[in-house]
Amino acid sequence: MSDKLYVPQNKKAQQCVKNVMKYLSEITYEKVVTGQHTQSMVQEELHYIEEVTGKQPALLGFELLSYSPNINYSDTDEECMKEVEENYGTLKRAWEWADKKGLITFTWHWFSPLGGRSKSFFTDNTDFDASKAVIDGTPENIALISDMDMMAGLLRPFCDKQIPILWRPFHEGDGNWFWWGAKGAEPLKKLWRIMYERYTNVHKLNNLIWVWNSPVPECYPGDDVVDIISRDMYPPAHGHTSQSEMYNGLIKITSQPKITLIGETGTLPSAKAIVDEGIGWASYMTWSHEFCIGESYTTNAVLKEMYESPYAVTKENLPVLY
Repeated sequence: MSDKLYVPQNKKAQQCVKNVMKYLSEITYEKVVTGQHTQSMVQEELHYIEEVTGKQPALLGFELLSYSPNINYSDTDEECMKEVEENYGTLKRAWEWADKKGLITFTWHWFSPLGGRSKSFFTDNTDFDASKAVIDGTPENIALISDMDMMAGLLRPFCDKQIPILWRPFHEGDGNWFWWGAKGAEPLKKLWRIMYERYTNVHKLNNLIWVWNSPVPECYPGDDVVDIISRDMYPPAHGHTSQSEMYNGLIKITSQPKITLIGETGTLPSAKAIVDEGIGWASYMTWSHEFCIGESYTTNAVLKEMYESPYAVTKENLPVLY
């Protein structure tokens, strides 16, 4: 494929962004970048992988939910507070990973910008209306922009240090379980474009690599605001395949070929099958807790096989990209 297909959509993107995208495009069909989500300061998933395999993932995911400005501490529950409190300070871990020159991706379970209780990123816990949030000047829109600007401030230091971030906002927006997807495709696409324009043109966060996360064509916001396409999947436990069907469905959302990732997975894919079958996943990211730890979804033998595979890129053989 032409290198032109892998240039960032942001014409002012930093060199680190170009380096990461070029690398991911070059290893596609030949290797797969290993990835793991970590949800807390403890990073039990990372340490588990190290213990089992003796290696580290090349890509580490970090959760930003506790940085949401509108967490309702007066109307919540124990489960929500445990998740929030365990997540406090995770940007410190991201900075530590950046010092090691590992790849970074951020997930933001964004608590409702206005109203809501408990885990208000869930539609059931808020009446926040995404269709109103995309209209200039509404209370919902003002709250939305305020939250966006706050998060931009947290991302700013990474930009100043030229640390590339695989930025995956509004994940799983094709579903109705999160407030950003509850009102359907049109508000979702507008939300994406509002953030893209604000972060690119106002805040000049030129270190962001924009990762879209949905296989539904009607939800796709457009090639001009997306660098990488991805989807989340939770296949049956111990079903370690290339996930070719998922891949073939995802690439149909755009006529312009894009770097393609597994945004989240519950069960480890097979790097060998991905390469042998010519499937274009450049990377995957296993989700946290029981999806990584223990053997409910992936046995330790399979985990070790992945990290020892000649088709897998681990932290140990990831080149310095920034």
